Amino acid sequence: MMPDAKHPHRLRSIIGGSAGNLVEWYDWYAYSAFALIFAPHFFPKSDTTAQLLNTAGVFAVGFLMRPIGGWLMGIYADRKGRKAGLTLSVTLMCSGSLLIAVSPSYAQVGVLAPVLLVIARLMQGLSVGGEYGASATYLSEMAGKHHRGFYSSFQYVTLISGQLVALCVLLLLKAVMSDAALSAWGWRIPFLVGGVLAVVVFWIRRRIAETESFEKKAEGRSSFGALFREHPREAATVMLLTAGGTLAFYAYSIYLQKFLVNTSGFDVETATWINAAALFVFMALQPLAGALSDRIGRKPLMVAFGVSGVLLTYPIFATLESVRSPYTAFGLMLAALVAVTGYTSINAVVKAELFPAHIRALGVALPYAIANAIFGGTAEYVALWFKQAGWERGFYWYVTAMIAVSLATYLKMRDTKAHSRILED
Repeated sequence: MMPDAKHPHRLRSIIGGSAGNLVEWYDWYAYSAFALIFAPHFFPKSDTTAQLLNTAGVFAVGFLMRPIGGWLMGIYADRKGRKAGLTLSVTLMCSGSLLIAVSPSYAQVGVLAPVLLVIARLMQGLSVGGEYGASATYLSEMAGKHHRGFYSSFQYVTLISGQLVALCVLLLLKAVMSDAALSAWGWRIPFLVGGVLAVVVFWIRRRIAETESFEKKAEGRSSFGALFREHPREAATVMLLTAGGTLAFYAYSIYLQKFLVNTSGFDVETATWINAAALFVFMALQPLAGALSDRIGRKPLMVAFGVSGVLLTYPIFATLESVRSPYTAFGLMLAALVAVTGYTSINAVVKAELFPAHIRALGVALPYAIANAIFGGTAEYVALWFKQAGWERGFYWYVTAMIAVSLATYLKMRDTKAHSRILED
C-alpha cells in the first residue's frame, strides 16, 4: 500500500520502524549465533553440553527480564508514545551489546566474566521486552485497515532478518578468519557492530512519525493493575496463544541449529547454512501469510499452525536425529517453519487488535513477554536438560503439548480482523 495524502509518512515510518526492529533482533540473536564459539570463554568446562547449558541459561535469564521490560516500557509507550518507547528500547540494546563486546574472559577475571555477561543480557532482555510491544503496536496502528496483516507481518520479517544477519555475520567471519582467531577475539566483532548499528537506529527512530491511534487515544490509564483488572480475558488470550507459538518458533529455529550439531552430528558451519537457508524462505513467507490474513481473517492461519504443529513436531525432530543429508535436514526444518508461519506472521496484529489504544502497548507486550519468558526463553535449556537426562524425545512431546494448548485457544477466540479494537480508534 502506497502512502496516501492523509498519511504521506506511513510507508516511511513503517520502513523506519522495521529497520530499527531488525537491528534490535540482530543484537539479541547474535548471542545465540555465537554461543558455540564464546561459551568456553565464560564457562570453561570440558563437557560441550554443559557449556551449552550455561550459555542457554544466560539466554533464558535475558528472557526473564522481558516481562519487566514489557511492563515498564509498555506503560511508557502508552503514556509517552510509541516513538518514545522504540527509542528507549534501542538505547538499552546498544548498551547491552557493547558490554558483551568488551567483557573480559573467565581466564582473565574469573567469575566476574559470566556476571558481566548476565548483566548485558538483562539489559537486552529489558530492551526486547519493550521493543516487541512498541514495534508490534506501532506497525499495527500505522498500517491501513485493509493491509494491517501485511504490514504488521514485517515485525517478524525484521525479527527473522536480525537472526539471519547474525548467522551471515557468523558465516562471513568463519570465511575470513581462522578458527583460532574467531575463538580468541573474533566473536566480539558482531556485538561491537550491533552496538554501533543501534546508535544509528536511535537517530532513525527519533525522526519517525507518531501513530494516529496514539494521538487520538481515549482517556484511560495504562498500568499493570488496569491491564489485568479491566482486560483479564484479553491478557489471558495473549499468554495462551503465545505459549505454543513462541515455543515452536524457538524450537524450530534457535534450538534446531544446535540440535543439528549436538544430536544430528553436522558440523557448525553446515548447520549454520541449513539454518540460514530455511530462515530466509521462512522470512519471505511472512508478508504473504500476513496479506492472506487480510483476506480470510487471522483465525484460519493460527488454527492451521496449531493443527500442523501438533501433528508434525514429533515426527520432524525424531527424523532429524538420524538425518545425514543437509538437504533433507533443510527440508524438514523448512516444513516446521512453514507450519509456524501461521502464528509468526500475524501474532503481532492479533494481539494489537485485542486492546484499546490507551493500554495497547502494555497489553501486547506484558502478557506476551510472560509467556515468552516461560516457554520461549527456556526452550533451549529444557531441550538440553531432556538430552542430558537421557530422554531427548521428551522435549518433542513438550513442544507438541504446548502447541495443543494454543490450538485450543485459537479455536475458542473470535477472529480479531472482524472484531478489531484498532478500527475503533
